[in-house]
Amino acid sequence: MTAATLANPEAAANQQRATRLVRSRPALITGIVVLLGVLVLAAMSSIAFGAADISLTTVLQAVFAFDADNTQHLIVRTLRVPRAAVAVMVGASLAVAGAVMQGWTRNPMADTGILGIETGAALGVVAGVFFLKIGSLSVYALFAFAGAAATAIAVYALGSIGRGGPTPLKVTIAGAALTALLASLTTGILIFNQRTLEEVRFWLAGSVAGRDIALLAQALPYLLAGLVIALAMGRQITALSLGEDIAKGLGQRTGGVKGLSALAVVLLAGASVAVAGPIGFVGLVIPHVVRFAVGVDYRWVLPYSALVGAIFLLVCDVLARLAVRPAEMPVGIMTALIGGPFFIWLVRWRVKR
Repeated sequence: MTAATLANPEAAANQQRATRLVRSRPALITGIVVLLGVLVLAAMSSIAFGAADISLTTVLQAVFAFDADNTQHLIVRTLRVPRAAVAVMVGASLAVAGAVMQGWTRNPMADTGILGIETGAALGVVAGVFFLKIGSLSVYALFAFAGAAATAIAVYALGSIGRGGPTPLKVTIAGAALTALLASLTTGILIFNQRTLEEVRFWLAGSVAGRDIALLAQALPYLLAGLVIALAMGRQITALSLGEDIAKGLGQRTGGVKGLSALAVVLLAGASVAVAGPIGFVGLVIPHVVRFAVGVDYRWVLPYSALVGAIFLLVCDVLARLAVRPAEMPVGIMTALIGGPFFIWLVRWRVKR
């Protein structure tokens, strides 16, 4: 036990809690394999179900023996496969971003949506379309990153004002206030400029429909960079999540860890918003579910969050298509319907405790 732990009873309690929650390595590896299988099944379901149901045999034929004259093959190749791929990448990215934020801030309510980072990214894109007439996804991504980074800095700065520094409650309140402000500014721009509304409303509600491989390809470098940075920092985030004293006692440079964590979150949230619009509650719900299953070691929490987040968004997208069939609702509405009750439970029990 480190000197910092001995000097800090709360840190010692956190370290003991972490020890109790460690899972065996074989069980964790088995869980990864199982989740990969579930992810494949969820992706196949996403490709098969929709306004036009397509059999599994036809799906496999469209993937491995494509026939350009077959209408169902065209639907699978041009619509369903890109949609499933976007859902996988966006779901994984948002879940990992939420897990990193919760570990870095030690705030159980931290999430790119609740703390305003997604709203800031959306405002960045809307402002770019309105003022500079931008029209390509690569430029969308730059403005989304700028909005996400500025919002993250503002939330942390506001949450750090006063005694006690950036406590979970103060950061959450600052995030909620900025979310309301930024959402109002976004709505104001859209109300007074019909052209901007027409250009951005296809993704503003949060949806993976209508996205093609070209859109995903432009955002993929940012998403992969964010995922690599986050996954490489699992050990450091674990120590930081148990308390800054423990992290410093282990020789960590906590400032650098926080900086890289913030960079990963901005890359993941900004690119996700640029592709699919603001989709809430994925980063809030998934890390809590994962920690309940695998413990608090972020070397496992982060890859599990990526897989479960991808599965969650795929399933939500399928449910959004089937709920009001033959029409469909944006997947962002479905994630809110599922994540909203969880958020209420989190406020009622976890934060109070």
